[in-house]
Amino acid sequence: MYRSRPKDKLDDHVLRFLSSMQHDQSILYYDILGSEAHSIMLHEMGHLTSDELKKILSALEDAKKNPDKIETEGFEDIHEALEVFVIKKAGMDAGGKMHTARSRNDQVVLDIRMKVRDDINDVCAALASLIEGLVQRAQESKQSPMPMYTHLQQAQIGTFSHFLLSYAYALMRDMERLYLVYQRVNQSPLGACAIGGSSISIDRKKTAILLGFDSIVRNSIDATSSRDAFLEYAATLAIMTSTLGRIAEDFIIWSTTEFGYIELADRYSSTSSAMPQKKNPDPLELIRAKAAIVTSNLVSMLGIVKALPSGYSRDLQDIKPSLLSASATTLDAIKVIDGTVRSLKVNKEKMRQAASTSYAIALDIAEQLVIEKKMPFRAAHKILGALVERAASKDNFPLAKLQLSDIASVLKAQKLNVKPDELMKIIRDMTPEKSLQTRKSVGSPNLREQEEMIKSLSQGVSNYKIGIQRRTKMVQGSFDNLGRIVMKYLQS
Repeated sequence: MYRSRPKDKLDDHVLRFLSSMQHDQSILYYDILGSEAHSIMLHEMGHLTSDELKKILSALEDAKKNPDKIETEGFEDIHEALEVFVIKKAGMDAGGKMHTARSRNDQVVLDIRMKVRDDINDVCAALASLIEGLVQRAQESKQSPMPMYTHLQQAQIGTFSHFLLSYAYALMRDMERLYLVYQRVNQSPLGACAIGGSSISIDRKKTAILLGFDSIVRNSIDATSSRDAFLEYAATLAIMTSTLGRIAEDFIIWSTTEFGYIELADRYSSTSSAMPQKKNPDPLELIRAKAAIVTSNLVSMLGIVKALPSGYSRDLQDIKPSLLSASATTLDAIKVIDGTVRSLKVNKEKMRQAASTSYAIALDIAEQLVIEKKMPFRAAHKILGALVERAASKDNFPLAKLQLSDIASVLKAQKLNVKPDELMKIIRDMTPEKSLQTRKSVGSPNLREQEEMIKSLSQGVSNYKIGIQRRTKMVQGSFDNLGRIVMKYLQS
């Protein structure tokens, strides 16, 4: 339909190569809404008669209710297919005017902005649920000591709650990023036309309001050719899924027989076709892979836009599959992690047992020497290093099982004026629970600090949920209002 200049029909292979129809079904609904808003604006600006508008809106409503009626074979994209459908239903005299003062260039980016806007709200809602799940499980584990790890080696005593809250904070930053990118996505490009606007009088702000946008993309070149808001969104998803992959990896390791800190629910586990005893963390393993896919989506998009000339280029069409993939993949991954967190069983006794026999208590003992004996930290560090070496040489004894003679020998070698019995008391008093009680720094796994973090995160996610609901209602309210206006014109 668009081939006004070329005389020859487009080669069939080239048509298939050009077509984006495979991915356009996800934006058809938005294309219809955009066409309705644009047509109403054209009528109000005097470019469509009431009868012409009625015929166009009737055809568009038919397409909305019966999308399968739209012929897609032989078209480059859904925009062309929808316009042909409208012209067949409304006639050329009316339907042929629907595209007045509009181009596919502003039309397609309008549709994608509306789609991404809804996707952001969906992802934010799922993310809020996941953060709530992490905080709720943290509330249950505030006094569950366990070893924490650096380099996958036992480092300090912490709590399962502290671990969960660390990821809740990371995901809250993703929420903040999504909130900011929403503002940049929620701007209307409609009316920018191909690149340089239109000589036909139109009201861009009117269509923006009808479609629930906060504002318009002012510059017509920027409106049709920029995709930075989508890149920012995809980058946020890539950052988020990398965090989800880290959560998945920790859960995979901690659910092994060797660790046994957690047990995954049956409904979030898979099995082996051969080994009847197996309970495999396949969903979590796939989340690691999905994180790589979302990152590759972002890299693909960045590669496409790199060094493009100003104005629209067809290269931009191939951003859409990666963008849609990133959204859908991330949303699925969030839901799987959320369900896993809420349903997993925590083996608190196994965690405490590991903490009780761990050398991760060493730093706490060293710091008590600094506090009680005014010892230089480096000197205390050397003492504890030597004590750990002595205990490890005795079949990995816990520090608390060292004899007074062992401690005296270490102190003598270090030439420090500390009584062995005083150090032994500090060592034996330093249980996992005492270790947590002694932590005073902000953000540590001290019980008071954990409660403050839980309170802060709970309030923060509650505020975001209110904002998500408000944004969703604003968009849906605009669509409902548009629907009422459409019905008013159809019934007039």
